[in-house]
Amino acid sequence: MTIDDNSGVLRETLANLRVSGSIFLRAEYTDPWAYRSVDGPTTAAMLMPSAERLVLFHLVASGRCWISLPAGEKHWAEAGDVIVIPYGDQHLMGGESVSDIVDLRTFLTPPPWSEMPVLRHGSGGARTDVICGYLHSEDLLLDPRMRAFPDIFVVHPPAGPAAQWVSASIDFALAASAGLRTDPVAARLPELLLTEVLGIHLATTPAAGGWLAALHDPIVGPAMAKLHADPRRRWTVADLASECAVSRSLLDSRFRKILKRAPIRYLTEWRLHLAEVLLADTTDPVSKIAHAVGYDSDEGFSRSFKRTRGVSPSAWRSAHSPTLPV
Repeated sequence: MTIDDNSGVLRETLANLRVSGSIFLRAEYTDPWAYRSVDGPTTAAMLMPSAERLVLFHLVASGRCWISLPAGEKHWAEAGDVIVIPYGDQHLMGGESVSDIVDLRTFLTPPPWSEMPVLRHGSGGARTDVICGYLHSEDLLLDPRMRAFPDIFVVHPPAGPAAQWVSASIDFALAASAGLRTDPVAARLPELLLTEVLGIHLATTPAAGGWLAALHDPIVGPAMAKLHADPRRRWTVADLASECAVSRSLLDSRFRKILKRAPIRYLTEWRLHLAEVLLADTTDPVSKIAHAVGYDSDEGFSRSFKRTRGVSPSAWRSAHSPTLPV
């Protein structure tokens, strides 16, 4: 599914998304390598002191790498992919070979910089080139309190115009980061890229158009935030209504009016959406993914997944994942 398959609400929301940011460094990592970033507030203070949090993204220009939260699953990306860390959380990143994890500050000179830094880190093996950028936005879509997105996700642009555009943008960003481009288009590249990759990702969310409208609803929005923050919890409509200080009937009616589905059905679809992210980006076994998104058994998860997607989780992974190391 592409962004063109979605409703006008999705297109309008992305068109009106107001962000500002920059590509701030490029990196040449050689296997084996791995590092730990600084935390979100520290990153924001370093790059944009007026912001509390930033959206971070990594464009993989060549090679292959993984990224994860400190205690999370490894999400794999390869050339042409875009890694998004929507809330700027502290993360780990590394190459294909096992390596000690070092603090980013051991090889990154802190700003101010007179020119764009080029990081070089690793042990001299296979090389991975990454372009790093940040963005700031006050839009509710990127509000950390809503957690409208997974904490980390990788966008694998589908074959065709989207993949070609992202690939050309990566080439453009490489040229810009080398000081070869200084025109206004280079300055807008982070905004244009974020809009495109969010569109690709949002096209797979449950009830995409209504979903965006629901974020702004005073009843459904807070309820969605609760579900997104803790999808593994055994939610009932009564629990959710109590957490949001509204009646069960009002909560149910608002969900049905805006999202065209009951709250628990929305939760099920959100869990399966998160499962797709993990199936595509990680090598975790299906049983671990089932537990991570709130299922007590992989059998129940597999039945639910196949009922809605038409294939088993393993078959879906085979069809939608890039080649990932085992």
